[in-house]
Amino acid sequence: MLLDVRGAEKAFGGQAVLDGVDLAVRKGEFVSLLGPSGCGKTTLLRIVAGLLGADRGQVLLDGADITGMPTHKRGVGVVFQSYALFPHLSVSDNVAFGLRAQGQPAGSIRQTVARFLDLVHLGGMASRSVRGLSGGQQQRVAVARALAVAPKLLLLDEPFSALDRKLRETMQIELKHLLREIGITTILVTHDQEEALVMSDRIAVMNKGAIEQFAAPDDIYHRPRTPFALGFVGHSTRLDGSARDTDQGVLAVDTAAGPVRAPGSFVPGSPVLLAVRPERISIGAGLANPAVNSIRATLSDIVFQGSKVHLHLAARGGGPVLVETNRVPDGLAIGDETALNWPVADTLLFPRETA
Repeated sequence: MLLDVRGAEKAFGGQAVLDGVDLAVRKGEFVSLLGPSGCGKTTLLRIVAGLLGADRGQVLLDGADITGMPTHKRGVGVVFQSYALFPHLSVSDNVAFGLRAQGQPAGSIRQTVARFLDLVHLGGMASRSVRGLSGGQQQRVAVARALAVAPKLLLLDEPFSALDRKLRETMQIELKHLLREIGITTILVTHDQEEALVMSDRIAVMNKGAIEQFAAPDDIYHRPRTPFALGFVGHSTRLDGSARDTDQGVLAVDTAAGPVRAPGSFVPGSPVLLAVRPERISIGAGLANPAVNSIRATLSDIVFQGSKVHLHLAARGGGPVLVETNRVPDGLAIGDETALNWPVADTLLFPRETA
């Protein structure tokens, strides 16, 4: 592992922000720390960067213990949310700043600055003031500056938050390709699930100072381990129920919308939570198929989203249901009741907390 965080703890004013967090990142990997405000993701990033000291725990980089090492000696590059560029310096001088601090020769600095400005497509703007750049261009300067000093690890603290949506999506892909080309290990802090899914090799979903799940984007989305991970990454329909019996690894559950089956096993009578992703649900006639769940619901709203349509329905028993499709089925109108079907194998099952 290039980065190994062991048992990181941090509290502010007696309130725990990190609760014994472990995080191991492989060389060349792109990892996102994903979670809501206050979950501890930025605190963890700052501890790795050396901008904040942990109350307990260790930080190892490339096998060396850097826990007590100052930031400038860690071999870590940081791109902040505000970019933290020097407004009185030109583009090239901003990129050269860290290289000069390292005492590198002037000729080497010129070559390195030119290389990284070309990589971020700003080669023709070297002499310009950063104050005259767009948000996307300023971000590229900040990335070039961080990469120019050849860090072992790059840390990105919500670097796209100041950009409009279209530019943000473009920059995500460009930066992903650039970092893959360079082969640098990267950690991104974000609260944007789509951003994490697009850019990451693995995602650490954080909640209340802990990592709830650390896995590839596909696993996080299709196989969430906790109800929090389910709810924070992607949309889903949830049904509360009571476990009835298990047959060949499939649990029968009684819900207000009717009987539903899911892979798994619980003690009969246990409160459980069932969930299904919206794109797995189809609309049509009810199916008498043991491999398919089928319930009835009433269409309450249609939300057009370009390449997809979200259908909002209310299941019998009152629970909301979300269906994602390419188009509204012919003849289906708001107020109509219809059958909803999805594979039993695609039904997610969790223990349900009760008051």
